[in-house]
Amino acid sequence: MTGDLRLLYDVRNIRGGYVAFAGDKGGYITGEGSISNGIVCFDKINYVKQIDHNLLSVSQICDKKFSVIFDDAGCYVLKPGFKIPQEWILLSAPRVNDLYILDMSQAITTSAQVTCFVSKATEKESISWHRRMGHIHLRKMNHLVKNNLVNGVHVRSFHLQDICVSCQKGKQTKKSHPLKKINTVSMPLERLHMDLFGPMKHKTTFGDAYCLVVTDDYSRFSWVSFMAHKSETPGILKDLLTMLENLYTLKVKRIRSDNGTEFKNQVMDEFCTSKGILHEYSSRYTPQQNGVAERKNRTIIETARTMLVESELPIQFWGEAVSAACYTLNRVLTVKRHGKTCFELLQRRKPDLSYLEPFGAPCTMIEPDGKFGAKAIEGFFLGYATPNFRVWNLATKKIELWSEVRVQRYTSPVRAPGDPWMFDYDGLFDSFNLPTFDEESAAARMLLESDNAAVSPLVRPIVVDPQASTSVNNMVQNEVYEDAADYNDSSEDDEYHDAAEGSSAPAAPVQGASVDTPHTQNVDTAEGNASTSTHIPGVELVVDLNLNNLGINARVPDNPEMRIHDTHPQQNIIGDVHRGVQTRNQLRNNRNAGLYSAIRESGQQNDWSFACYVSQEEPKSWKDALKDSAWVEAMQEELQQFHKLGVWKLVEKPENYKKIGTRWVFKCKKDDRGVVIRNKARLVVQGFRQIEGIDYNEVYAPVARLEAIRIFLAYASFKGFKVYQMDVKSAFLHGVVEEEVYVEQPPGFEDPVHPDRVWLLNKALYGLHQAPRAWYATLSTYLLENGFRRGLIDCTLFIKEQDGDLLLVQRIMQDKFEMSAMGEMNFFLGLQVQQTESGIFIHQTKYVGDILSRFQMSDATPIGTPLPTNHGITPDLKGEPVSPSYYRAMIGSLMYLTASRPDIMYPTCLLARYQVNPKASHLAAVKRIFRYLKAYPDTGLWYPRDNNFDLVAFSDSDFGGCKIDGKSTTAGCQFLGNRLVTWQCKKQTCVATSTCEAEYIAASSCCSQVLWIQQQLRDYGFEFLTTPIYVDNSAALDITRNPVQHSKTKHIEIKYHFIRDCFEKRLIDVVKVHTDDQRADLFTKAFDKSRFDFLLLVNGIKVKQE
Repeated sequence: MTGDLRLLYDVRNIRGGYVAFAGDKGGYITGEGSISNGIVCFDKINYVKQIDHNLLSVSQICDKKFSVIFDDAGCYVLKPGFKIPQEWILLSAPRVNDLYILDMSQAITTSAQVTCFVSKATEKESISWHRRMGHIHLRKMNHLVKNNLVNGVHVRSFHLQDICVSCQKGKQTKKSHPLKKINTVSMPLERLHMDLFGPMKHKTTFGDAYCLVVTDDYSRFSWVSFMAHKSETPGILKDLLTMLENLYTLKVKRIRSDNGTEFKNQVMDEFCTSKGILHEYSSRYTPQQNGVAERKNRTIIETARTMLVESELPIQFWGEAVSAACYTLNRVLTVKRHGKTCFELLQRRKPDLSYLEPFGAPCTMIEPDGKFGAKAIEGFFLGYATPNFRVWNLATKKIELWSEVRVQRYTSPVRAPGDPWMFDYDGLFDSFNLPTFDEESAAARMLLESDNAAVSPLVRPIVVDPQASTSVNNMVQNEVYEDAADYNDSSEDDEYHDAAEGSSAPAAPVQGASVDTPHTQNVDTAEGNASTSTHIPGVELVVDLNLNNLGINARVPDNPEMRIHDTHPQQNIIGDVHRGVQTRNQLRNNRNAGLYSAIRESGQQNDWSFACYVSQEEPKSWKDALKDSAWVEAMQEELQQFHKLGVWKLVEKPENYKKIGTRWVFKCKKDDRGVVIRNKARLVVQGFRQIEGIDYNEVYAPVARLEAIRIFLAYASFKGFKVYQMDVKSAFLHGVVEEEVYVEQPPGFEDPVHPDRVWLLNKALYGLHQAPRAWYATLSTYLLENGFRRGLIDCTLFIKEQDGDLLLVQRIMQDKFEMSAMGEMNFFLGLQVQQTESGIFIHQTKYVGDILSRFQMSDATPIGTPLPTNHGITPDLKGEPVSPSYYRAMIGSLMYLTASRPDIMYPTCLLARYQVNPKASHLAAVKRIFRYLKAYPDTGLWYPRDNNFDLVAFSDSDFGGCKIDGKSTTAGCQFLGNRLVTWQCKKQTCVATSTCEAEYIAASSCCSQVLWIQQQLRDYGFEFLTTPIYVDNSAALDITRNPVQHSKTKHIEIKYHFIRDCFEKRLIDVVKVHTDDQRADLFTKAFDKSRFDFLLLVNGIKVKQE
């Protein structure tokens, strides 16, 4: 192919295809001819006029039987017939069409010696470059150098003999749990999985709070046992394993559990060693390795909850429901790899389901001595104790075993009488590790209910026999498994096969990797008669317990009729009973002092103190508030403040005036940690009913701007002094109302003598339109009378130039207002302020947590940047629409967060442009910002304590960045030393025709902000002139410095040219800055992680240091 027509002969015109060149150039083939140098001739040479270089195809040369050789000096075309010796060939690549393709993974090597054609790096060089390139992957390093994507690297191949430890520490992630393809268990009891769940929010009727679940790996048959404390687990497991080996004449070879102390202890180690049992532990944070037990826990809990809800029995019967669920599931669940039920795999016969009954259904039992009275006793069916049934006897109010039971299968259950918490099924299994509900008084009341109630109250049942002893009566023909091969008919393990289909960790009802329970080992022995019982001193036994239901250690107290006792066992008393009552000073030196000592050591005395005296919930109405003494006290405190300040007086309502309604607003005041510290009841008026011109006139009142607050904190860090905060109690009540306003009497506190009268306001109440203005007038007047001067720009700043400290200000304020010193400023207008010796840190960590929780993003996957570099955010007119209100709520929350998080300013402002018609793509981008906040919730502004307080500014723009109307984005940031105090990111109001114009308009906007800061700092005693504004566009600098109006700037609006006047007056100075050092870039576009982190660093945006 050539572009020189003079080189060709026998040229003929053709209409060929289009040939594309580099740089979006190309041309059409318009001719074809031949070329010759007198020795060699080539035909079919294409003519393209636009091509600048002649191209000759190697494949066409070879088609004429010539050979081509390349070396470092040139290219040689050899005569036909030239042969290369075979021993010279190192690599060969086959020809595919007109290309020679060399695949290094499949290339034919004719020499045993490996030859390298590129410059390889040594191990030392590879490690050095790996560190210099920021520990990127070796594959990416080779990709950069082999494709000539970077300069300055003299090698073309990197290799590492070993892994990089630093990369493993910083990047290592957990691999997915592998599937187990081969089943290694061939017979029952070869491996047992066990787990513990609890403590439950409410104890069982036996006082148990934990449940132990043991599952056989081969048959997936389960046993459950209940216990009051985790420490009972080793003893229960020892009895259970010994009993199973005796019942089935098989040996337990392996058991698997988590690393909980209830399983991993000296007692279990000694027992396993003596029995020759291998105890396997799952790795930390890897519940998948104990997935069989975890999934069985979930299945049993879900079934038990369902049965309990359907029965409408009180939640104290959850232990009975779990036992019944385990008994039933053993007979109805099948093992996929065997195609049989769990019962059949263990007992080697099919289960009989004819005797299964609905849990909690009404039933009757035959009275053996009822000759002339009723021959049946009413009760409720609770479970199985083969060959008997467990029932709740309404007459004796106990759980008993009966053989003759008639269950009413088709009768709907009736809810038992009791408090609502006794039927809170939803929170029963979902509330682990919560303090036990105080149910003593409720249970005692239920014992006094009428015997005619549909369901009798709860008592601790008696289910044991006085003649029984600690023995196991084996009445079952134990079958010996002689041929283990009968049980090895599958090659898949359900434990890992199920893990691929769903989550192997337990669902919500199960917490953690362990789940416990004793007193009831549910060992199913087919409908056999195996039964065990344990004699408890002082407990009367009624009948034997069967392994199929609750277990061998079921126990009850001597007196089940009452759970409230005047005397307690001495072993239940904490500490020495002879020491007597101790003071707090004595408790400080006593490590075993009990609860207070534990609270004191945890450093949460204040939190617990607040919890003792304040309510933790906000009432829905004033009627609910009157039921809580804490809120009644708060309401009375508010009204007492009214009386003290003379806010109103009770009068007859004039005929021509309309009264304004009042309402109570209740708020739990929290500190920056979210701990409730105060109950605040505020009486407000319904200001929306006020009429302008009658009830109010002027309403404007100056409010402190967040920029002014940041400037003040920057000045404080520069001066190195602490900032303290004071609060005026009921501030608005000090404002004098000039208009005549009548309001209703407060709800719940009406005058019993004059209920029809109204209150005439002398002072402003919260909710009035004029209340802020009245308070500001009162405060400013008082401060000015006491020697303060008001700021020239910021009317909310009052300064007094007098030697002294903040106590002087407090004393002055206390003369007129009721003040409270709040100590060092740490929480102000939603900003959290952390003052240290080295500087001031401003952040909104608490607010980040609140919005993450509000929009269900607390469990989102963290991410390193708020916006990807190639985000491609457009109006997306064809996208799926989303809820505008939900989208606007998320944007509004993020906009408030930008008060201390400039790192999300640009993406938030960008996505705020699509609030009218948001799409799914926009919502996904917003959620990415929340994922970034999840990764860095405690990022904020750092103001160091140094001597640099110079005012500098940076200005930048994103030309044509808006995809809706093509307008550019103005960005700017202003610093006091190294302290970022203000920043801007706003779409320009006009369409810029060039980058120069966009940068010029951005610089003009930045100049306005600089002038405002200069005026603001005059109140602090600073006079800033020729403030530098750094711009990275030379043309914009030239326009600013050149006062001559030329043609290229005539179309720019006049309001933007005031920057020239400011430059001439030496108020500002425009300075050229390199693009890489432009700090305002953070507010114009998205960046990769490295550039983004650099901009955060230079802008003083850091992560909170603990």
